[in-house]
Amino acid sequence: MGTVQIRDVRKSFGTFEVLHGVSIDIEDGEFVALVGPSGCGKSTLLRMIAGLEDITAGEIVIGDRVVNDVAPKDRDIAMVFQNYALYPHKNVRDNMGFALRQRRVSKREITERVEEAARILGLEPLLDRKPRQLSGGQRQRVAMGRAIVRNPNVFLFDEPLSNLDAKLRVQMRSEIKELHQRLKTTTIYVTHDQIEAMTLADRVVVMNGGVIEQVGAPLDLYDRPASLFVAAFIGSPPMNFFEGDFVDPTTFALADGTRLKLPVPDPKGRRHGTIGVRPEHFTLEQSGWPATVSVVEPTGSETQITARLAGRSIRVLIRGRTATRPGEAIHLGVEPELIHFFDAAPVPALAEMEDVA
Repeated sequence: MGTVQIRDVRKSFGTFEVLHGVSIDIEDGEFVALVGPSGCGKSTLLRMIAGLEDITAGEIVIGDRVVNDVAPKDRDIAMVFQNYALYPHKNVRDNMGFALRQRRVSKREITERVEEAARILGLEPLLDRKPRQLSGGQRQRVAMGRAIVRNPNVFLFDEPLSNLDAKLRVQMRSEIKELHQRLKTTTIYVTHDQIEAMTLADRVVVMNGGVIEQVGAPLDLYDRPASLFVAAFIGSPPMNFFEGDFVDPTTFALADGTRLKLPVPDPKGRRHGTIGVRPEHFTLEQSGWPATVSVVEPTGSETQITARLAGRSIRVLIRGRTATRPGEAIHLGVEPELIHFFDAAPVPALAEMEDVA
């Protein structure tokens, strides 16, 4: 069984605590992504599951066995690293079969497993090449193939696409998802890229400061963020936020006195709070929230608009094309079910969430 249970796991380096009691249950065959900004603890947690970091407190259970004191090689896991970690002097065939030879698996079985993995990953023509003769995407496939031949209970991915260019990352995302659908092996995938997490995972674990902010299906996090942090982190371009006072249930006053009419009252009846609207949920209307266009960025299938509303910069995403021009006054509308309400708190700075972990 490829179940993984993380029970109140803590990690400290000296007096500095990195993980503050993390608990997650991962089902057999599930694809779970750990996502968050630099320093949130996601890579540390993955290394603890792999046995590469000691556990300060708590338990990690793989299958029906507590593995806190089990050596990495005996945990029945396979890890794919960010830097590929290939032997430069060995060809693809030998890189993929190396771990099996260390386990003294028969030559015939090694050949069968390597050739099957090569067929799955499209590496058959490359088996006799050295890593220096491969592209970045091909090297990553070899690293994945080396994990596949071990037939583990759990795959661990540590930011495997970070070193690839944007186009290749999109291609490799699709290949990793197709691979999981084929093998159905439990997979834990660490990334700082929320698009990767959203497109790949069955469930996403959003981490911040060594704790879990929210766990859920990708669209649940997008539709119903539980905190300002999750709302700011999930979604691209990021959500727009406005802090102010509720003058009445459907009137929201900003600090400069601008009043925004709300399509629906705050269900918690706050006196002071923050409202959020995703750029793609704004619509251009004849009347509504007043804004002035600063920049128009057409991309063909959509148009991104940067505008000023009550002295702050906001983002508006229009599906398709628009005749809107810089300097033009516009009015914005939003559907009742697409507006979010939060307690008043500092909105996380985007720069803090865009760095790699």
